[in-house]
Amino acid sequence: MVRILYPPSRPQSVGEVLDSAFRIYSATLLRCLPYSFASVILGQLLSLYDVLHRHGNGAAAALRAAQMDRLASPAWWGLLLLVIVGSTMFANAVFLRQYTLASGRAASMRAELGTGLRRAPGALLIGLIIALAFAVTLIPVVLLLASIGAALGVIRPTAGTSTPIWLGIGIVLAVLIAGSWVAIRWACSVPIYLLTERGPIASMSHSWELTAGNFWRLSIIYSVGAVLLLVFYVLASIAGGIVAMWLGRGDVVLWVAVSSTVIALLAALFTPFYHALILAVFGELSARREGADLAQRISAPAIQ
Repeated sequence: MVRILYPPSRPQSVGEVLDSAFRIYSATLLRCLPYSFASVILGQLLSLYDVLHRHGNGAAAALRAAQMDRLASPAWWGLLLLVIVGSTMFANAVFLRQYTLASGRAASMRAELGTGLRRAPGALLIGLIIALAFAVTLIPVVLLLASIGAALGVIRPTAGTSTPIWLGIGIVLAVLIAGSWVAIRWACSVPIYLLTERGPIASMSHSWELTAGNFWRLSIIYSVGAVLLLVFYVLASIAGGIVAMWLGRGDVVLWVAVSSTVIALLAALFTPFYHALILAVFGELSARREGADLAQRISAPAIQ
């Protein structure tokens, strides 16, 4: 009997959304790994380029030479474009596979990769707009905090004094809240774009409507997910550094390439959780805003 994990039949609490994400992740991980590992292998083309074009073993000299080679090489820019588009395609395919499996449909690699590639430019456009909006949102916040700090005389402390720690914490929190507000309001844009016939801008508009009034709930959900991912990446970085020290043997470029490869391979095991979390959030918001009959009223995924 097929176990239906998506969509939810009713609005869910924060804990239930996180539980749904874990269940979707655990139920689909093995069948998503081909896409995750393919994305990792594709991403290592840039590291391979650096290894093949390294200049000696000196740390500073090798890194500077590698950076200059990147900027001057059309091949590196071509690889960068390939990695960006290919990684986006595989990320889309992971999400589509999780959606089809969680909703009890049959998965199709050809359809998932085809749709993932066709939708890659739109997904990249959505990501670019969100990044720009995030940056623009921070500007007035930083200016306001700088003005307040200058007025209180704490931005430029006198000799022998230091900036109060509470001010630093307040600035960080204010910047994060202001920037995350935009990111959270548009967090469902890519799922909407992949699962419906809407275009990139229409998907962002619909995401804005779905997330209205749910900022703090979604902040808690994404914060928990971010902490889990952060812990995993820290552990993966430690493991990658240990392996790189063993294989790098003083070659800084090779050390960077090996460590980034190991980290990416380990991250491929956990990255699908991010997609599962986004899917669980989108399903819950849709059930909350559009009713429990989401499965009948949402259009079929654009997989052909």
